[in-house]
Amino acid sequence: MDAAPISVLLIDDNAELLELLSRALTHLGKFTVLRAANGESGLEQATLAHPDCIVVDIMMPGLDGYWLVRALRGDPQTSETPIIMLTALAQDRNRLAGLLSGADHYVVKPVKPQDLVATIQQSIKYSREDRTNRLRELVEGDEAGAS
Repeated sequence: MDAAPISVLLIDDNAELLELLSRALTHLGKFTVLRAANGESGLEQATLAHPDCIVVDIMMPGLDGYWLVRALRGDPQTSETPIIMLTALAQDRNRLAGLLSGADHYVVKPVKPQDLVATIQQSIKYSREDRTNRLRELVEGDEAGAS
């Protein structure tokens, strides 16, 4: 008996990118892909559909990716769901802000679809302990840099 396919929720306001990534993840990763065109609908879909992983853009109108990730981490239904930020923001300060908001991975666009598939698979293997340890390292590293 085959395991159920991994479900991935893609949240991005770029319709063309959503279509491209959806096709790539369905084909390469054999994932079931859900889509949302903004943070608000992404938050709603995440709580209703309970995807195995969420991939979210940062720069979106309304509820941006940073706030969305914080909302997902604050909701008991989605607090443990793996989250990947996929964004054009490549600066270290954006990466740090994304990871501190609760994302498991921070990936800069453009990304090769096979690399995104690998990141999704890796994120799903993350445990609560892994996430807590990574956040502790980020905070300790940030505090050491501020000294």
